This record gives sequence, C-alpha cells and structure tokens, in this order.
Amino acid sequence: MVDFKLRNGGKVIGVGTDLIDIHRIKEACENHEDRFIGRIFTEEEIYYCSSKRNPYPYYAVRFAAKEAVSKAFTTGISKYLDWKSIQVIKGDREEPWIRLDQKGKTLLSELGGKEVLISLSHTSSLAQAFAVIIA
Repeated sequence: MVDFKLRNGGKVIGVGTDLIDIHRIKEACENHEDRFIGRIFTEEEIYYCSSKRNPYPYYAVRFAAKEAVSKAFTTGISKYLDWKSIQVIKGDREEPWIRLDQKGKTLLSELGGKEVLISLSHTSSLAQAFAVIIA
C-alpha cells in the first residue's frame, strides 16, 4: 500500500487510474447491451447515462472509474470488490463522488480508509479516471 502524508494530517493509502477507448464501451453496449450494462452499472448509473443524447462517453468514464477505484484498493474487480460495489454519483456541484456498497465499505474500513476521491475526464474518443483512497 502507498502511504503519503497529506498537509491536513491525513494520508493517501491507495491510488489508481484507468484510460479506456469510448468506442470499445460503445461496441460492448451495442453488442451485449443487457448483459454488459446490467452486469457493470447500477440502476442509477444506467438511468443517468441513458438520459444523455450520446450515453457512451458517460458509460465509459464510469467504467474507467470502477477500474481506477479497484486499482486503488489493489484488488481489481474480484471476490473483494464487484463492478456494482463502486458507483459514480453526483455531488451538490455536479462533481463526481464514489458511493460504495457494503462490500466496498468493508474493504475500505479494513484498509483504514475514510474516503475515495475520484476525478473523471473524457474526450470524444477516450475516458479517464483517477482515484485516491484517503485515510
């Protein structure tokens, strides 16, 4: 685990990043829509993404977020953390936040973490996420 002290006395205990081709997510959605979308994304994420004129960048950046968070936990998507254990939600200023299910909260607690921070970005072809676990 990474262990960096922050100015406010906290520390970083995990970092993760992911970069994905939006076209790859578009193909997965079009070719295996119910199976792919239903397996990876929560109902709230599906509702949000499908409300967009072009949902694929929004699905892709959420996919990248799930990968980045799982890397920050050092587990990847595995028996410790499911795809739906990690959910991207919007904060008061429309900023992205991570909501963890019970499995994710348990893992966060076991690692001594208090919060998962996320930064998301996408262009017309790529989606990227960067996650940090703070103790």
